[in-house]
Amino acid sequence: MTREHGRVPLVYSEEVADALAEGRPVVALESNVITHGLRYPDNAATARKVEDAVRAGGAVPATICVEGGRIKVGMTDEDVERFASTSGIPKVSSRDLPVILAQGGLGALTVASSVVAAELAGIPFFSSAGIGGVHRGAEKTMDVSSDLIQFTRSKVAVVCAGAKSILDLNLTMEYLETHCVPVVSYRSDDFPAFYCVSSGIRSPQRLDDERVIARAVENHWALGNNSSFLITTPVREEDAIDASEVDAAIAGAMAAAERDGVRGNAITKYLMRAVDVATEGRSSRANMSVLISTAEVGGRLAAAHAEFVRETA
Repeated sequence: MTREHGRVPLVYSEEVADALAEGRPVVALESNVITHGLRYPDNAATARKVEDAVRAGGAVPATICVEGGRIKVGMTDEDVERFASTSGIPKVSSRDLPVILAQGGLGALTVASSVVAAELAGIPFFSSAGIGGVHRGAEKTMDVSSDLIQFTRSKVAVVCAGAKSILDLNLTMEYLETHCVPVVSYRSDDFPAFYCVSSGIRSPQRLDDERVIARAVENHWALGNNSSFLITTPVREEDAIDASEVDAAIAGAMAAAERDGVRGNAITKYLMRAVDVATEGRSSRANMSVLISTAEVGGRLAAAHAEFVRETA
């Protein structure tokens, strides 16, 4: 199904279109993890496992990409395989969307652009392993992820395992607080840090009931807020990496990045690869695991939200 949103065409898979028409829960997913997060064939296999996890949680997955000047809401298996095995597909953040759509090529959506697309598509829930945030040394570089900026503009509930460990998580939390973006931890007291169960930062709110989270999300928007609602869920204990080990790896990688002149958009990929080398591949395995576990929780929360909306309509 194709639907125009202004001049932007949205193309829905049949599964996603039917679910939205029937008021069933849908969870949006980013395509950037397929092209830039993991290597082939792990990226294709993980993308399918993530979608299966959303279904196991009780919702319909909608992995979003750009193709031929259109936003594609719900990728086919053929789409996933093509994105997973093709090099050079650009990483598209929210600022890049208008240009990539105008050029008519392929584009893999990040958290920021996926949130934009999810809101346009009428999908209130989005799941990602880890969000971007304020980078270490941002007081000098002004390097703040566009994910955070977009959260202040898009009405989407974002389910994640916190922010990536390579970031300044204290400043990331300060940014979210300053911009009135709610942060709730699901069945956990702490704000998680991607590979790590805890960042060492206490979460502003803990909620254990999925229905209460659904009500809180709706309350946020009913109060006139046009921003996102952040829900965190930590990586499973058996898949987690000790925070001290990750911190040591990041410290070494930061020093190497400074020496090699790596900065800007390249820094995240550089640091993530350095951590993977330092942990002998365990961080990549943790990355795959947290993508799947977060998606399953996202499916459950989206299902609870859809039920709440139906009952209170």
